[in-house]
Amino acid sequence: MKLDGFGLFVDDMPTMIRFYRDVLGFEITGNENAVNVYLIKDGTLFMLYERKNFEKMTSRKYEYLKGFNGHFEIALYVDTFEEVDLEYAKAIAKGACSILEPTTAPWGQRTCYIADPEGNLIEIGSFNRSFDRV
Repeated sequence: MKLDGFGLFVDDMPTMIRFYRDVLGFEITGNENAVNVYLIKDGTLFMLYERKNFEKMTSRKYEYLKGFNGHFEIALYVDTFEEVDLEYAKAIAKGACSILEPTTAPWGQRTCYIADPEGNLIEIGSFNRSFDRV
């Protein structure tokens, strides 16, 4: 098996689409009235599923957290410490909720956290060099 992407179950599809498109720059396939939408960011598939339709499809009810979701994070990488500060400021100016202002951690990463409109945590971070998974 290969990892295809990951998804979020959302309550307010139009608001979430606008956030990921307009605030974070995700490319979107589909419109704001869809029950599921594919977003692409740097070649990674990111999906939004409308909660009520997923529940209908699976014939189940699910529990959803209210407020900030501390179960996972979406991590975005930039090449420089300066870009962390800049992208954080841009996201806040466009309506993202601040969780942690940019700070340099003891392990050498400059990082910050914002939240999307439904409380999912998003990290913007850098080790002050180009992204390299190796």
